[in-house]
Amino acid sequence: MQGLIQSPEGLFMVIFLMIAAAFQLQKVKFIKTLGPVLTVILMGIVLSNIGVVPAYTEIYSGVSQYLVPVVVSLYLLNLDLKKAKILLSRDSLISFFSMLFCVCFVTVIAGLYFAPRIAEGWKIAGMFVGTYTGGSSQLTAIGTGLEVSSTTLAIANAADYIVGMPVMILFFAAPALMEKSKWFNKHWPYHLTESERLGNADHKTLMDPMEWSIKDIAYLLAIALTVVVISTNISQAIFPESLKSPMRIIEISTLSILVAQIPGVQKLRGNQDLGLLLSMVFLATIGFQVNIAFFAGSAAMVIAFCAVVIIGSTLLHLLVNRVFKVKYEFTLLSIIAGIADGTTSALAASGANWNTLIQVGLVMGVLAGAIGNYVGIGVAFLLKMLIGA
Repeated sequence: MQGLIQSPEGLFMVIFLMIAAAFQLQKVKFIKTLGPVLTVILMGIVLSNIGVVPAYTEIYSGVSQYLVPVVVSLYLLNLDLKKAKILLSRDSLISFFSMLFCVCFVTVIAGLYFAPRIAEGWKIAGMFVGTYTGGSSQLTAIGTGLEVSSTTLAIANAADYIVGMPVMILFFAAPALMEKSKWFNKHWPYHLTESERLGNADHKTLMDPMEWSIKDIAYLLAIALTVVVISTNISQAIFPESLKSPMRIIEISTLSILVAQIPGVQKLRGNQDLGLLLSMVFLATIGFQVNIAFFAGSAAMVIAFCAVVIIGSTLLHLLVNRVFKVKYEFTLLSIIAGIADGTTSALAASGANWNTLIQVGLVMGVLAGAIGNYVGIGVAFLLKMLIGA
């Protein structure tokens, strides 16, 4: 479909107007529940289907090819492996690895039913594993690595928000419900004491303003682009055509984690903000490429698949942690770190006044984000083999 606006500069004008509007509209209660990312995708779908922008141009392919790998690198450049020692307690380790196992196991089992019935179903399974072990950015990264269609990527993102938002609300309410419920505490008597949760007065406020400079942004882009170029060249030289794209994402993830251990890189600020902005540019073009009629017909099964993965993995995670007598604070924060991200997990801890666990939630999310690309792509190819796709 041809659009009223077709020039490159016109399309980028529309994209950044959409992004600005999406952030501005977060003041509206209903739209805030959607989040800026889904808001941008929905705007793109509407503008494309009413003919304001074209459904496809070469610009969209260029955005996907060049921006997504950079975003993957940016998101991993804040991973300090030395902070992983905060997870060396028994409860932290059990809850963290339980989260990883439960998401992968439930997705594979559910995928045996859903994947053959959904277009690119095995790829969607890998995307769900990535996003529910490492955060929403992994969904896009794995989808790009597995070369899914724009419609599939948009449907998976929509399903993630439709199912994930109510679950997140429940997770934020869970600390108070757990503490006040006599039934819950009778059947799950393992928890931290009040003093163990509160700690001392030295803990920083989670939402303290973050300052970053143009120098930080320049360095981050230079590092991320260098990582992408090196990883791309290695992938092109070593792997067969069918594996070049997924292995490129794996290599970008690995090299980014290694570079992130350099002290100078750890001092840089702004990688999350820059990564979010660039990913929203890409997701805007995804919305442009979605045909509403096809989208509506395909969404129901993907949403059902997503619901089974989230609910099933959460229930199994609770069961595993209860069997191993893990304190419920760690159980809750680990599944939030997987299904959402480390920041959300830390926010849940902060909101519950679990001050000593704020950093635990953050580190769980960062490590899960680093692992998400690996397990997501691994599960995708495992399921592909199991269903004979």
